[in-house]
Amino acid sequence: MTFEDLKEYLDFKANQYESPLFIEKDPIQIPHRFSKKEDVEIAAFFMATIAWGNRQSILKSGERLMEIFDHNPYNFIINYKSGTPLPFVHRTFNPTDLDFFCRSLKNIYKNEGLQNAFEIQEGQEKNLQQRIVNFRNTFLAVKHEKRSEKHISNPEKNSACKRLIMFLRWMVRSSEKGVDFGLWDQIPKSELYIPLDVHTGNVARSLGILNRKQNDWKTNEELIQYLRKMDANDPGKYDFALFGVGVNKEL
Repeated sequence: MTFEDLKEYLDFKANQYESPLFIEKDPIQIPHRFSKKEDVEIAAFFMATIAWGNRQSILKSGERLMEIFDHNPYNFIINYKSGTPLPFVHRTFNPTDLDFFCRSLKNIYKNEGLQNAFEIQEGQEKNLQQRIVNFRNTFLAVKHEKRSEKHISNPEKNSACKRLIMFLRWMVRSSEKGVDFGLWDQIPKSELYIPLDVHTGNVARSLGILNRKQNDWKTNEELIQYLRKMDANDPGKYDFALFGVGVNKEL
């Protein structure tokens, strides 16, 4: 395909898959149950955090989490006390990790709020990598066990940061089509990357967009530079195209 043909194809697929039907089998359905901004943020953050493995198992784990939170995530977090029973495990994410996440989120909401934890500081370059680094530093400021750090990826160590990038897409992109939430206005959607996983990576390689074989931060950069040529204002929309084509085995 020529560049123009590929752009037409991906624009079509992005539009096809960015619809409420997408929500039915996706972890984003859990935060869609809430209307309060902070509830949506917290539910979305946790769903993105545990979004690895089979989607059905992710949704089951999400249901368990919301039950622990008494279906009131912000109230649970802001009133959280360490030592509260947390009978939750999803793959390697265990009660120790959940306790740390609850304490760290409580600290963030008591101070600046979740969106502001991704803010660029004076003198820093304005890009998504720096935002994630700033958030990670803030999140890890609360006392924690070293094991829990693996659940907050570090782009400075070349991690693809798939789950944090997905969370940011949910928060930043417009809610107009009924999928993303558009709750945050301090991060421009032009800065967004693609959540790089087996589906998006393999489809991008099949289409000749990617050359790198690893799914890491350098591959994120290669992918987004290409997609920004198609739509510099909203390159994140192509996540729907690449993921949708991949998960539905259209190639």
